[in-house]
Amino acid sequence: MEQGRVEKAHHIVVLADQGQGHINPMLQFSKRLASKGIKITVATTLSNAKSMKTTLSYSMITFESIYDDCSQGGVVGPGGFKGFLDRFQASGSTNLTRFILDHEHPVKCLVYDANIPWASKITTQLGIAGAAFFTQSCATAATYYPMYCEVYEKTPLSMPSFPVITGLPKLRFPNLPSLGCSTGRYPPIIIHILGQFDNFGKADWVLFNSFDKLEEEVVEWMKKVWNVVTIGPTLPSFYLDKRVENDNEYGFNIHKPNSSNCMEWLDSKKTGSVVYVSFGSAANLCAEQITELADALRQSNIMFLWVVKPDEQSKLPIDFSKETSGKGLVVTWCSQLEVLAHHAIGCFISHCGWNSTLEAISFGVPIVAMPQILDQIINAHFLEKVWSVGLIAKANEDEKGVTASEEIYRCIREVLEGERGREIRKNITSLKELAKEAIDTSGSSDKHIDEFISQLDPAYLRHRSNYN
Repeated sequence: MEQGRVEKAHHIVVLADQGQGHINPMLQFSKRLASKGIKITVATTLSNAKSMKTTLSYSMITFESIYDDCSQGGVVGPGGFKGFLDRFQASGSTNLTRFILDHEHPVKCLVYDANIPWASKITTQLGIAGAAFFTQSCATAATYYPMYCEVYEKTPLSMPSFPVITGLPKLRFPNLPSLGCSTGRYPPIIIHILGQFDNFGKADWVLFNSFDKLEEEVVEWMKKVWNVVTIGPTLPSFYLDKRVENDNEYGFNIHKPNSSNCMEWLDSKKTGSVVYVSFGSAANLCAEQITELADALRQSNIMFLWVVKPDEQSKLPIDFSKETSGKGLVVTWCSQLEVLAHHAIGCFISHCGWNSTLEAISFGVPIVAMPQILDQIINAHFLEKVWSVGLIAKANEDEKGVTASEEIYRCIREVLEGERGREIRKNITSLKELAKEAIDTSGSSDKHIDEFISQLDPAYLRHRSNYN
């Protein structure tokens, strides 16, 4: 175990939300804490706990099911997504409270996904420390906060907005889970998302999967409101500082990756010659967009590796895989970490979810951005306009928001061969070094994690409680 561990292990419970994009960053933070001598219990649904138990073997990390989603259908059970949330709260809050109260090793702190609205109530009820974990960027939180003030506090933001936000394109809300009928300016699912700021206000710490030098200005802006702590990037240690033993993958996948096939194929390709295409675990492209993307890849002479999830395979043009077999590989899932780390990858066509964005930055891979919804729009804006490490493939300004094949191809060529591409590669190489520096020994995120651990001391927590 690395330096910074405590004499007697503190016990922290990590409450993870549903979804791969939420679970994996919290799992990685758990591994980092465990490597410093902290006992971790990850509390989640039964299906998630079963999956993680089979892929992770850390003596300091155990898994606790607080809701049986297997027998009750999960998000596709009665009442859909809303029904799942209601059942998760009813069972989860009761079972988690009982677990914390009855555990032989007293729990010092609950680290919870800020998107779980009832989590902070447990910390208040039990008198333990609480840390809200925001799985999106600091810039996203800064963008959402004025919306929260409008919806929940019924007042405008009481301080100037973060400057870059004023130049953001309009956020889009298509294909989000339903939480009922819309009666106001924002859909019910957005009202639910904004509710996480109530957790922010009640938390002792607000943790972000980011690093100071990536979002320096917005972090300073946010510290005026909350006790913000950056602890990222939360990638497996093997790809960054190599200080956490046996940490070379996330440990949670919704699909089985086709790793060996992908790696063998990439091994035969020249450095920087392949375009990697993936839209993450949650984003679903319409058939028209998949056709446009397929046309861009088919008509070019560029090598590509394209992840098309099982439920999207039917949207591919007939015979596409056969027609492009000489220059492309289509798979249902892959280990994105291994792919982005491979020398053959020249750029990444991405929806710009925050995990994918951080991974591309950490591996120094330029991005062609095709954001679909919400925070993806914000991340893409920062990639192109603020960090200059990618290009946005502009979507049509209509209801569908489809990006044409010509626009996709233009961006690929510019990133791989154009003058702008050279600047982009230079900039993302610099950010790659800063990402590694942040999590390495005495880097900003490493120091923040050590400080977080030291602040679990009872005297400090009493001081925080009195201060709040």
